[in-house]
Amino acid sequence: MHLLLIGLVNLNVISVNDQSKLLTNPISAIYTPFSFILIYEVYLLLYYLPRSTSIYIGKQYEIISLIVIRRIFKDLSNLEFSTNWFSIKNDILFSGDLVAILIMFLLIFLFYKLVKDGSMSEIEIKKPEILQFIDLKKAIATLLVPFFLILSIYSLGHWMYESFFSFSKIVTDIKDINKIFFDDFFTILILVDVLLLLFSFLHSDKFNKVIRNSGFIISTILIKLSFGTEGILNIVLIVAAIAFGVIILKIHNLYEKIEK
Repeated sequence: MHLLLIGLVNLNVISVNDQSKLLTNPISAIYTPFSFILIYEVYLLLYYLPRSTSIYIGKQYEIISLIVIRRIFKDLSNLEFSTNWFSIKNDILFSGDLVAILIMFLLIFLFYKLVKDGSMSEIEIKKPEILQFIDLKKAIATLLVPFFLILSIYSLGHWMYESFFSFSKIVTDIKDINKIFFDDFFTILILVDVLLLLFSFLHSDKFNKVIRNSGFIISTILIKLSFGTEGILNIVLIVAAIAFGVIILKIHNLYEKIEK
């Protein structure tokens, strides 16, 4: 459908006010399937929230990585191939995103490896206080499903209206498509992370777990802050957020080994 719209626009069959430039180049159509993959990742985040806090955080890292990959496909249509590659702003940012993805992919691998190394045993999971904490996380995940559904419909509808149907010249600040839904999404996740930190005291007040969960909140805040930045600073904040989570989890696991 996206490719069909691009074809109709290029053949002058239809005319739209394409502020986002998503209907001018066929390569931009790759942006659409990645958007659906991101929707599925949001579902997986909610699915794993009751099962494991660490994997839930890992899904946040996967989502922001896919947002960067989606941005790369969108920016492919704006590349300028010349001998002065590193003097053109869009080309420099494209190169930075490519390097950032490799680093993020490696960091996420290390994060999940640490999650596996520090996972709880079956006996620990069946403790009453752990089961109570899991029930609380299930309740939070259940409440988030309809909330995120409504937010996604509103965000997409509002952006489409401003980008394609609004003819008012007053509208000069069209929101970056990469920020649609996910800017508010990570704001809500910060609140969820704080709730998880508070509820975690129901089953453990160990210092290393408090620091780990607090570190995860900081990591989510850094991701959220990245949506308010552009260029290299955006890339640095995202990579720093994931790296911070990896280091926090590594130190937490070292504490766990000492106590065992």
